[in-house]
Amino acid sequence: MTGAVYPLDPVTLVASSEAAREAAKPYAAAYQSQTPYNHGGFENFLPPEILERVREELKELPEAESSFDRAQEKLKFSYLPERLPPYTRALFHALNSRAFILFLEELTGIQGLIPDPYFMGGGIHVVRNGGHLDIHADFNRHGKMNLERRLNVLIYLNKDWKEEWGGSFEIWDNEMKHKVKSFVPLFNRMVCFSTGSDTWHGNPEPVNSPTGEPRMSIALYYYTATWGPQRKEHTTLFRPRPGTKDKHDRQVASMQFWQDILPPVLFRKIVWKIWG
Repeated sequence: MTGAVYPLDPVTLVASSEAAREAAKPYAAAYQSQTPYNHGGFENFLPPEILERVREELKELPEAESSFDRAQEKLKFSYLPERLPPYTRALFHALNSRAFILFLEELTGIQGLIPDPYFMGGGIHVVRNGGHLDIHADFNRHGKMNLERRLNVLIYLNKDWKEEWGGSFEIWDNEMKHKVKSFVPLFNRMVCFSTGSDTWHGNPEPVNSPTGEPRMSIALYYYTATWGPQRKEHTTLFRPRPGTKDKHDRQVASMQFWQDILPPVLFRKIVWKIWG
């Protein structure tokens, strides 16, 4: 485990709470000072043998729970942990554990983080050649638990990935005028960032791997019990990059129209019936 940021045992997938807290301390100040919103990229995040084993298990995948093939999110597939092989599934539970929550709280300064036992939107994400995810701000409320979304964690699984193969994770400014930072999806690189209604991010450059290998990542989301009646719920909000052929999301614009004129309970029933 020497050199890994997060001290997770490769066999048991257990970390002590104290060690987890201590592991975050050297990075906390830098993370919490980043703009336009708090974020951090971490190399060699887990003991590499953990992700080697995950990669081996993921050579065979079940049918995806969800897939997207439209202008804003193309050739993207998502796999829930409960249907994945046992070691990979156990890793997701380790990243929802008390120890990892304490690591994230120390790193981000956000107290009272709550993991998502349903992995709503999370799991293994796969983007095939030609696929991309346009710049967006994430949905802000966990409907089943009535919680506010606060934090995303992404861990990349691709070995020897080149920037020119596309799929880099991009951070954009609040006004969607400039790309602030970009992270190539390299093996064992973790990107963590705070989420809000103007935390614009995505991987908009199409994947173009010469080997045909898809872009693969582990995705987990974390929440706090801070949602209130004064807050306005929204789904994923897409924004086109200036000077590109990115498309406006008419589906979200339609949803926003109905949300503005309907009572919240009725709006949620309609959204579930139409968009699932």
